[in-house]
Amino acid sequence: MKEESIIQKKSFAFAIEIYHLSKQLVAKKQFSIADQILRSGTSIGANVEEGHGGHSLKEFSLRISTAYKEAGETRYWLKLLMATGSLSEDQAGKLRTLSLEP
Repeated sequence: MKEESIIQKKSFAFAIEIYHLSKQLVAKKQFSIADQILRSGTSIGANVEEGHGGHSLKEFSLRISTAYKEAGETRYWLKLLMATGSLSEDQAGKLRTLSLEP
C-alpha cells in the first residue's frame, strides 16, 4: 500500500478535529451548524483521497480544487461560530490555522 501524502495525513487530522467540534456543538443543541461544519470539514479529506485515487491529472486537480473550496466553507462556519460566541477565539484560531496549511 502506498504511503499517505502529507496532505492526506493533515486533512484526516483536521477531519478528526472537526468531528470533535461537531460533537461539542451537538451537545449544545446546535444541530444545524454542527451538521454544516461536519460536512464541509470532513469533505476536505474525502476529496483529497478521491483525488489521490483518480486516474488522471485533471481528476486530481478537480478534487484538490474542491477540497480547497470546502476548506473555505469550513473557515466561514468557524468565523460564524466565533462571532456568535459558540466557539472560543483560541479554538477557532487553531482550526482556522489548520485549515490554511498547505
